[in-house]
Amino acid sequence: MRHVLIADVEDQPGVLNRIASLFRRRAYNIESLAVGHSHRPGISRMTIVVAEDHKEAIQVAKQLDKLIEVISVTDVTEQRHVSREMALAKIAAPEMKRTEILQLANVYRAQVVDVSPGSIILEVTGDEDKIDSFVEIIRPYGILELSRTGEVAMVRGRAMPAPTLMAEDGPAA
Repeated sequence: MRHVLIADVEDQPGVLNRIASLFRRRAYNIESLAVGHSHRPGISRMTIVVAEDHKEAIQVAKQLDKLIEVISVTDVTEQRHVSREMALAKIAAPEMKRTEILQLANVYRAQVVDVSPGSIILEVTGDEDKIDSFVEIIRPYGILELSRTGEVAMVRGRAMPAPTLMAEDGPAA
């Protein structure tokens, strides 16, 4: 099962490396990692997606929370949340195919961000399924480059609830 973790961390050099090292040492695979500044100065927000069972995801969150630079970690998987991903796709676009490509872009509400003689760059935002579907539908035209941001998430409602780290059977060893 995929778990979506949100971590608020100090915005300092080396924090991302320490977090990635924690995952490497524990042999956990990161499916997606997005990090950027938050609304609070000096604090960055990370959205980390891991493919682990519930017990393993709790362990990951507890291990993250032990790092000095980590302020809080919340598993939002089972909470009502909004998540999005953004992709930029450079597509081979000879003049005779551009109308077709632009029609597909319109269906996916993709934005044209660059046009050159032999290609078009499209930006599309949505959940993982929408991005995957978009990529498959444009693949026959020839994807020259593709870049995806990874998932970012936010709990619905007024404020994010307190960090959710504890398992029913007590603290991690």
